[in-house]
Amino acid sequence: MAHLDWLITGYGYIGIFSALTLGIVGIPVPDELLLTYVGFIVFQGKMMYLLALVSAFLGAATGISISYAIGLKLGLPFLKKFGPKIHITQGRIEYTKNLFNKYGNVVLIVGYFIPGVRHITAYLAGISRMELWKFMIFAYSGALLWSITFISLGHKLGERWVLVERYIHRYGFYSSAGVILLLVGIIAYLKFRRTGAKV
Repeated sequence: MAHLDWLITGYGYIGIFSALTLGIVGIPVPDELLLTYVGFIVFQGKMMYLLALVSAFLGAATGISISYAIGLKLGLPFLKKFGPKIHITQGRIEYTKNLFNKYGNVVLIVGYFIPGVRHITAYLAGISRMELWKFMIFAYSGALLWSITFISLGHKLGERWVLVERYIHRYGFYSSAGVILLLVGIIAYLKFRRTGAKV
């Protein structure tokens, strides 16, 4: 948590943008925790929700665009050679390729919510030479949904935002459905507790 606090308090919106750009490309960054913590900072009144969301969206969109360009220009051999250095293994590449084959372009949206997959989807989209306009529609929609989900989660939870860290370390986020259910479940639980406390 200390390094997240240092990043946000030290660099503000630029820190959010830079961290997510690097994180989406594949540099190890705790993306979900960062976004959730940003939501908590918004809850504290130290940041504006809209500016934080725009910074996060632009960072994610920039990162995934860079990955797409690398995939388009350098292809699969580059990814296989240098991917392992940023934890993009052959197994993850094959897993993501199978998701693309099964679910199509929607993986660019859902992939944001699956650790290890969001870092690869754009590379594969570039390698497969997906049309740029199509890539932008799906990838940028996913970036916006992902940013809204976790920043809102941190904002709604407030001081309890650390619950997300515990869930991530214990279970991970293996599907977008799991993330959404987690969001709804935690908020509903907290509201139930408040209601029960008043009775």
